[in-house]
Amino acid sequence: MNILAPVRRDRVLAELPQCLRKEAALHGHKDFHPRVTCACQEHRTGTVGRFKISKVIVVGDLSVGKTCLINRFCKDTFDKNYKATIGVDFEMERFEVLGIPFSLQLWDTAGQERFKCIASTYYRGAQAIIIVFNLNDVASLEHTKQWLADALKENDPSSVLLFLTPAQYALMEKDALQVAQEMKAEYWAVSSLTGENVREFFFRVAALTFEANVLAELEKSGARRIGDVVRINSDDSNLYLTASKKKPTCCP
Repeated sequence: MNILAPVRRDRVLAELPQCLRKEAALHGHKDFHPRVTCACQEHRTGTVGRFKISKVIVVGDLSVGKTCLINRFCKDTFDKNYKATIGVDFEMERFEVLGIPFSLQLWDTAGQERFKCIASTYYRGAQAIIIVFNLNDVASLEHTKQWLADALKENDPSSVLLFLTPAQYALMEKDALQVAQEMKAEYWAVSSLTGENVREFFFRVAALTFEANVLAELEKSGARRIGDVVRINSDDSNLYLTASKKKPTCCP
């Protein structure tokens, strides 16, 4: 697990990576939210950029390619003889998004039934859920809804990003797109074998989780900047009205 390595040059994101298929995308916008861009420019992203790590869990049936997908992105390797994951494992990948350091913690969970109880204890606190299936295996696609239900037992459905992705191409993509739309998940077709779309996919995950984290920080702080004056007016029902000494240049 590569935890202390510096950000690689190819992990720098200056713009929002686009979705693979518009009919199954989490967000249709082509750029980062203006408030996120502004906050990054002014270095007021809260905890994001200091020690913020987004937890991403990767779930799915046994032998659909979860570990191979993670290894293709993190290590640029593919081992068709890779042994089944026992319990859980994780990799840490560092990025730089809009000039701000950011990390993804990718949790690789076991697909075997006997390890489900162990793996499910690590689902809590996920900010993104990646559900992997094999397009050559109809059953693995059918099981994705149950994997989602299991993962959401430990997480707030309104606060996680969902991604549905096969580790191999085949002829089931139409059905997979429909499942993704029903789940309200973003669909990505990737290949752990060739590496096709893997980099773009994880960049998209990193960018969207980063954006969600910055927006959450801005909401938490009320976007109030250092130097704002707190005014207390006893005649007003709201005793915490704020007024900035200097008007912000952006992020209304």
